[in-house]
Amino acid sequence: MKWRTYPADVLPLWVAEMDVPLAEPVVTAVTRALALGDTGYPAGTAYAEALALFAAKRWAWDGLAVERTAIVPDVMLGVVEMLKLVTGPGDPVVVNPPVYPPFFPFVEHLDRRIAEAPLGADGRLDLGALEDAYRRAAAGGGRAAHLLCSPHNPTGTVHTAGELAAVAALARRYGVRVVVDEIHAPLVVSGAGFVPYLAVPGAENGLSLMSASKGWNLAGLKAALAVAGPEAAADLALLPEEVSHGPSHVGVLGHTAALLDGTRWLDALLAGLDANRRLLTALLAEHLPGVGYRPGDATYLAWLDCRALGLGDDPAAVFLERGRVALSRGLDFGTGGAGHVRLNIATSPEILTEGVRRMAAALR
Repeated sequence: MKWRTYPADVLPLWVAEMDVPLAEPVVTAVTRALALGDTGYPAGTAYAEALALFAAKRWAWDGLAVERTAIVPDVMLGVVEMLKLVTGPGDPVVVNPPVYPPFFPFVEHLDRRIAEAPLGADGRLDLGALEDAYRRAAAGGGRAAHLLCSPHNPTGTVHTAGELAAVAALARRYGVRVVVDEIHAPLVVSGAGFVPYLAVPGAENGLSLMSASKGWNLAGLKAALAVAGPEAAADLALLPEEVSHGPSHVGVLGHTAALLDGTRWLDALLAGLDANRRLLTALLAEHLPGVGYRPGDATYLAWLDCRALGLGDDPAAVFLERGRVALSRGLDFGTGGAGHVRLNIATSPEILTEGVRRMAAALR
């Protein structure tokens, strides 16, 4: 999608795909399955077991119980299934814009309604705004949920243990169920300390969606896991059996191999992404000093504030038309997105440099 959506003269730095060779353990697992003709339906708990091992080693979290997991086609379809379990038609789902654009249509197509609790000016969770949103959601009756993005896309913010515990406490107070998208969890810089939502006090009734998809560039190999806290096990047990038919068995094999044997590859990737964050900071300072950029501690996405450039609410359209560089438009991320663009740094330094050069040329 990244390289085929736009004409050949457009440099794509938009959708969340990485320009990287695959981790060798993933390639080996997938090609072995093809050689064996092992392309049927998924079965077993190897994926969940691999994720539990990864979580224990990477995040010092031993609370991922394999018996409280379920395989789902991908993270967003898993989100939909979790929201079906804990809310009903017309119920509110709180989100924190600017946030991953598919949150909005997936929630609305499920016949739930969006309730916004925008991020603060610092790009972090605004607990006051969140409490207001929870209060309004609870006052309307029905069953409210909070669809939390952790780490946050597009800002790259890694929520702290304190912030997540505060979310859990507020959710308990107002009877809101938290469903958390943790797809970017493997992509956290060294020292930032990703904290799984289900690891914090008070989050025992939460539901998480995890995957190796973003960390190892496996979007084309569909597979994800729903993980329930101890108090949400009964909810997860109600997940229809047919949901488990949606993931790709070959995808499950690839994701499992990534989590078990792909950590050296991941560490090399993280080093490259950190170098690209520094490069982007330098390039913007040199060529586009009017653009605001606060490097995040996670993801391979850069959230750029272009409001000072005078390009209106949709600067991505100007960069595409005049500079032939494709970025994700901020408007799609909801409140707080106007005047912003999202840039994908998971590419070579040369392509990243050319992308910023084209952005600067669009202003001339």
